[in-house]
Formats: sequence, C-alpha cells, structure tokens
Amino acid sequence: MKFSVTALAGADIGCRCAVRVAVVLLGVLAGAASAQTAALTEVWGTVRHKAGVADEAIRDRASKWVDNAGRALNEVGLGTPQGEPRPSVLAPADRDLDTTAPLGLLQAWRAAIVNDPNLRAARAAEAVGRERLPQAQAQLKPSLQLNVNRFKNEVERDSVDFLGQPQTTNERYYSHSQTLSLRHPLFRQQQQAQLRQAGFLVADAQANLEREAQNLAVRLTSAYLEALLARDNASLIQAQGRLIATQLDAARKTLEKGTGTRTDVDEAQARLDLNRAQDLEARQQVELTRRQLQSIVNRSFGELAVLDPVRLKLTPPEPASLDEWVGRALRNSPEIRSLNAQKDAAREAIARARAGHLPTLDAVAQLQRSRSESVTSPQSAFTNASIGLQLNVPLYSGGSTSSEIRQANAEYERLRELLEAVTLDLGVRVHREYRGVTEGIARSRAMEVAVRSAEVALDSARKSFAAGVRTSLDVLNAEQQRAQLTRDLAQARYSTLLSRVRLQALVGGIDDATMQEVAAALGP
Repeated sequence: MKFSVTALAGADIGCRCAVRVAVVLLGVLAGAASAQTAALTEVWGTVRHKAGVADEAIRDRASKWVDNAGRALNEVGLGTPQGEPRPSVLAPADRDLDTTAPLGLLQAWRAAIVNDPNLRAARAAEAVGRERLPQAQAQLKPSLQLNVNRFKNEVERDSVDFLGQPQTTNERYYSHSQTLSLRHPLFRQQQQAQLRQAGFLVADAQANLEREAQNLAVRLTSAYLEALLARDNASLIQAQGRLIATQLDAARKTLEKGTGTRTDVDEAQARLDLNRAQDLEARQQVELTRRQLQSIVNRSFGELAVLDPVRLKLTPPEPASLDEWVGRALRNSPEIRSLNAQKDAAREAIARARAGHLPTLDAVAQLQRSRSESVTSPQSAFTNASIGLQLNVPLYSGGSTSSEIRQANAEYERLRELLEAVTLDLGVRVHREYRGVTEGIARSRAMEVAVRSAEVALDSARKSFAAGVRTSLDVLNAEQQRAQLTRDLAQARYSTLLSRVRLQALVGGIDDATMQEVAAALGP
C-alpha cells in the first residue's frame, strides 16, 4: 500500500487565452529540454563527489570509470571528447579465404573476427548494453502525450411529469475528448542515479566485447596450432612407417641370405602394424582439428601454413619483469575493467534505491477539449488549459524500498568480493603464461639439441646395422626415439607461441599487430 501527496497548481482560463498559454509553455519546456540535454553531461561530474568524499581511493577509481562511461556519452553526441579512441581489435575487414593458398594464422584471424559466431553474439550483446544510455537519458527529458477518445452513449432517464406521473426518456448521442499533456522532470534523483548507472553498464558491455575478442585470439591460435601439431604428427608417423617398411625389407633380405634372424623380421613387422594403427588415429585427429578450426573461421580452407624454424624467433616477453606484466593485466585486462564497471554500476544502484525515499517534482502542462462529456448537459463543450507543478512524496511502500536498498548493498558486496577473487586469479594466470613463454623457449632450444643428437644416433645405428654390429631392433628403437623427440620439439614450439598469445590476451594486448607478430613464425 502506497500513499502520495500531490500538489497541482493550475487554473481554468478562457479558450483563446488557454491555447496561447499552452503554446508558450510548450516553447518554454522545449527550450528546457534542450538545456536538459546539455545538462546531462554535467551529471558525470557529480559521481566523483557522490562516490564518497571521505575515501580518496574510491574517488580515484570512480573518476577512472566515469571517464570510461563518459566516452560512451561521446558516442551519442554528449560530453567532451577525451583523447583518441582506444584501438579496436575488430578493425580488420572480412577477407575471402583462398582455398588454393596455405591458410596462415593472420588470414584465419581476420576471417574469424568477422565470422566467429561467439564474437558476433558479443557484438549484439554490446549493442544491447549500449542502448541503456539513451533509455536512461529519456527518463530526464520531457514527455508529450495525446489522448483521443470517442464514445457512443445511451442514457435512460426516469423522471416525473407535471401531473406526478413517472416517465422514462431515452437519449443517444456521441461524446469525444482530446487531451494533450506535457510533463518535464525537474527533480528525480532515481533517474539521475539510473543515468550514471547506465554509463557504467555501457562500459561493462564494451569491456565484455573486448574480452570476447581477446578470447577469440586464444581460441583461434589454440585450434590453429593443434591442427598444425596433428598434421605434423601424421606426417611424422607416415615417414616413420616408410622407414620401418624399408627396415622390414632389409631384415627379410638378410634372413634369406642367412645372415639375419627371424626375430628381426618379426620385430619390424610388429612395429609396422603398430604404425598403421597410429596412422589411422593420426588421420582422424587431423580431420577433427581442421573441423575445430573451421568452426571458428566459419569458412572452408585448403592446407595450413607450415612452421618455419628459420623464421621462428623465440624471444622472452617484453618487458622482462613478471611484476610489470601483472601490473599491465590489472590496469588493462578487459575482465577486470568489466568487473570494475559492474561494481560501480552496483554502487549507483544503491543510490538509485535510496532515492526511492525522496520526492519527485515535475512541471506539467495540459490542454483538454471535450464535447458531450456531461450526462446532465450532453450538448455542452468546454476547453480546459492548466499548467503547474506536481510534487509526489512517497510516504509508505510496504518496505519495498528498504528491501531494494538491502538487495543493492548485497549485490555491491558480491561484486566487490568477486573482483578481489578475479584479481588474485589473474595474477596466477599471468605468472603461468609468463613462465610458459620463458621456460618454453629454454625447452625448445634443449629439444633442438636433443633432436640433432637423436639424428646422429640413428645414423650411427644404421651404419652399425649395415656392418653387422647392431640388430634391426636397435635401428627401430633409434628411429622411434628420434620421432618422439621431433614430436616433442614441435609441441614445445607451439606451446610457447600459444603461451605468448595467452599472455597478451590477459593484459588486453591482442590486436592485428600482435597477431602479425605471432604469424610471422609461420609460413605465408
């Protein structure tokens, strides 16, 4: 149950005078609406003060995110431009994929930017969030309504004639009225808080879109490198099968000459059968990883580019300090920016809920014309014009406003704790990916030395087998070790590249230039 006190100052005046006054008032309030649009940008200045004068740290954080929300105002023509816009990772245009040329990582990235369904959904979500701002602005602008009605009336009158006898008369007539109403908010603290909250929610939507773009880079690079690793593994297994077949043929020939053993033939045959089973599995993995990549770029493509060890430059991250990377992540991570914007929006939700206890004041103008509205005088017509102020004072709402305040405080506390948890987890993830790059470089270099040593050992085993010193089993074991080390080297290189992309994504640094740098290690 809700009570309100309404005060309306107005007066009925003559028809011609009423029309003139209404027109003048419409002009005055229209001018006030234009001034209100300019005044909306001044609302953001009050956030720094309302964030809490006693807490300087809170004011600093509020100032930062108000500026972000102010950039959202600039997009709709309000506020003052503040510097150059943030570079967008969504700038590259769509490019058709050439199925005859190898698909490079950069071409896949540019196609995924346009075609990835998850990113398209994020763009739509950002457009949804962006509309919160004009909706909040509309609550502080004048509203104009026109109500028109027309009714058919049937009236039955019971009366007594001059002789005292009862009589009944029936009347049928049409009545109609037109009402033009203009309302202009003068004091509405709830809508002011809603406007500030909308700015933060727009910043949240933009941060979520950027986070999805950063995640797309990680998903695409991971799928692309998995496809490369699957293809390299399949090629390695096929090459290994050819070598085993050659070794089997040599073992059979030595057995026929009487210098070999049946054990060498059986061992080579067993290795060849195992290789065929591994080849089937490797082919399936190639097909699966290609389909995973295709689901991201949403286009058909030909072969993938190959890793060029000569062009591959495994350099440590710049800057070389882990603490600096953690600091960059805390400043620029889209995930952190999104949660900060949500937290600030929750703080404005508290102010909005508390404003439910405050009165509202509106300027009201109304022009009404009616005919045959009175049952007692169906032929009458009148015009009424009124202007004034309307004050609404909430007295009691059944505890709803207090409940909304408690709910808003609880939501703010939840987001504050969630931000703390994500901040700590972000530091751990940055540490893991930073070590993945630095240690991946060292592991790749060590694996390169190990592969060269395995190739020397395989060559020695083949020469020893030809001289009759080693058996066929020794050659097969040396070949298997070389194949395993080659596979481990490729995986170490790909893991290092993926860790580099993940590290950049955590600090919000993925853009077209970053993907060009990563793609430079691959073929065209």
